Amino acid sequence: MATSDGPGYLRFFPYDQPYDHQHDAMETIREALVTERDVLFEGACGTGKTLAALAPALEYGRAANKTVVITTNVHQQTRQFIEEARAINTGEPIRTVVFRGKGSMCHIDVDYKECQALRDATREVVDQAEEVAALEQQAAELREAANDEDGGTAAGGGATEPAAGGSDIAEARAAVLDELQSAEDQLDEVQADATVCDRYHRNLTQDTSDFYDWLYADVRTPDEIYDAAHEAGLCGYELLKEGMEGVDLVVCNYHHLLDPNIREQFFRWLDRDPEDIVAVFDEAHNIEDAARDHATRTCNEVTLASALDELDETDDFRAEATERVVRAFHDALVDIYEAGMGFGARESLGEDWEDVTIDADTGRDDLTMAFLERYEGPGYKQDLEHALNLGQTLDQSYQEAYKEGETTTRKECQTLAAAAFIDDWMDGSAEPGTYPVVSVRRTEAGVRGRAELYTCIPRQVTEPLFDDLHASVLMSATLRPFDVQRDVLGLEDPVTMAYGLQFPPERRRTFAVTSPALFASKRDDPGVQSTVAGTIEDAVRFTPGNTLVFCPSYAEAERYYDRVGTDSTPYLDRPGERAEDLRERFTAGDNGVLFTSLWGTLAEGVSYDGDDARTVLVVGVPYPHLDDRMEAVEEAFAGAFGSEDQGWRYAVEIPTVRKTRQALGRVVRSPEDFGVRALVDERYAGSRADDLGRYSVHDTFPEEEREELVDVSPEKLKFAMLNFYQELDAYDGAPPRP
Repeated sequence: MATSDGPGYLRFFPYDQPYDHQHDAMETIREALVTERDVLFEGACGTGKTLAALAPALEYGRAANKTVVITTNVHQQTRQFIEEARAINTGEPIRTVVFRGKGSMCHIDVDYKECQALRDATREVVDQAEEVAALEQQAAELREAANDEDGGTAAGGGATEPAAGGSDIAEARAAVLDELQSAEDQLDEVQADATVCDRYHRNLTQDTSDFYDWLYADVRTPDEIYDAAHEAGLCGYELLKEGMEGVDLVVCNYHHLLDPNIREQFFRWLDRDPEDIVAVFDEAHNIEDAARDHATRTCNEVTLASALDELDETDDFRAEATERVVRAFHDALVDIYEAGMGFGARESLGEDWEDVTIDADTGRDDLTMAFLERYEGPGYKQDLEHALNLGQTLDQSYQEAYKEGETTTRKECQTLAAAAFIDDWMDGSAEPGTYPVVSVRRTEAGVRGRAELYTCIPRQVTEPLFDDLHASVLMSATLRPFDVQRDVLGLEDPVTMAYGLQFPPERRRTFAVTSPALFASKRDDPGVQSTVAGTIEDAVRFTPGNTLVFCPSYAEAERYYDRVGTDSTPYLDRPGERAEDLRERFTAGDNGVLFTSLWGTLAEGVSYDGDDARTVLVVGVPYPHLDDRMEAVEEAFAGAFGSEDQGWRYAVEIPTVRKTRQALGRVVRSPEDFGVRALVDERYAGSRADDLGRYSVHDTFPEEEREELVDVSPEKLKFAMLNFYQELDAYDGAPPRP
């Protein structure tokens, strides 16, 4: 652990001494927190970002009465946070909670609304029992007082008349006994009718101090909390919620902060206002997509049809008005996707959602217009108001029925879900930065559609969050360019800092291979394929160990998996298959080549340490599929930031290069490690930048990374790799011959 001499945050640094760049980062972060400024912190692998952020945040939080929340959307990073928090806790005790969603911690496997109804019913039973106990105590005390009064009178000389206060005590006791009888009857009634959670009941009625003593004696994982609570017959999730007040550090998933509804509850459990929170976001380059997901709203055809079925069974004056709007929207949705699929599209549909374009160049979208054409009534706004009110009434009745034991499950109100979405659609589908879309897929019951309000610009979600928090630290290995990150997320005047790889540069080489540009139009060219396949074969043959090959898509990965000839063991990552099992098989060997998509799960947040992988290739510039949805994002950014070029840069090019940089970071993970990183496409090469003009992505990389890029022709890559690995004596035996 660092010495106590020097800055106060060093007592939260659990190792001997921080690196110089960590000292610098910690000092910068500490100053930013004092002045309530956000921080954009880029640090390559090995820069110690987590501790550089946590140490000053914890020290400042302790001094200023703030709670530090560190969050990620990558499971491996959560495990690292736990390890770092445990290391800190050994030298400087900190109260830490590692929080996970209810779904994975429920002992009886019920959904959120059922859990909420069970909690309410259980709480009502316990509250009623406590009222009975309090009245019993009050009656006992009055009985004792009456006995004392009688005894005192007798001792005083045998007076025949009762003391003046005696009748008052008797009257009070009689009143309490009446109240007690009523309370006991009510308790019998709620116990007979209510559906309760036995585990939560024990939470409320048993002494749980031993659990909390155990919880805060160390940093406990959610699995450990689940197991301990399960063995004790308690609900660990509810115990966590009840015991988070006064903690120093919370480890959680993105959705606890990015989802506005969850965030409000989360801060309430912490007993904190947003201005009392210092948030640390890891893998912060993912916030943009995560924020979009949380802001996007959907409603599928099944929900609308279920709402209509629900309305058929509802005897309420508002049902007719509700049916008018829900049926019109349902039928309009079906009409739109049926008309939009085109010849043969129905037969080729799979289980994945496929978009049907409905966004009109001018005016309202096709689904809105179809809804307005189908709707027949006095006015859809008036009917929607009735629909929302009816939905809330039905939802409350389902809650009460479950709570009182009339139903065994908590019924979901489809009418409320449908009406709320239609209301959102009619208000929000024309908003700037929102893309209305219809999607369709094949299910066991046939073709089904859904409507979706897709949020193009994530700062609609993130800007209010960052405005409300005391301060935040956003860290990643790939945050630059900082001005784009600032604009996209809506950060105001953030502090920025960046630290490159701290490992010996002589132990790595980064090549830009001047193979033909893999434009989509050129990928089927036999000559281009031959050059790329040959380059991959050379790289695999001259790698003393495993090779990673990241392609623009799973289809391209499969293409070169089939085409590349090598003595190494080939592995193919396929969509829908468990990637972690494949990764374990690949890293268990010592002469393999793994083909995968750069947009898959193996391109970031996964370490390939040491012999797990020696060479990584990124084949092509892996732009995402440029469909209507991506074009909508591009147009939204162009409108927000001033030009079509900026729209392309913000929406497509920079996210793609960030992904590429993440993939390059899969190898060379420690000072002792070594390896080759190669970008196989002339668009990466500095020597081709002038010739390729706007198609070049060379200048999108940070300056120090551009300086490391060594341009090499496809036929010379094997010689460059041979020289590098020979210098490090990396080959086991004689090196391969060119």
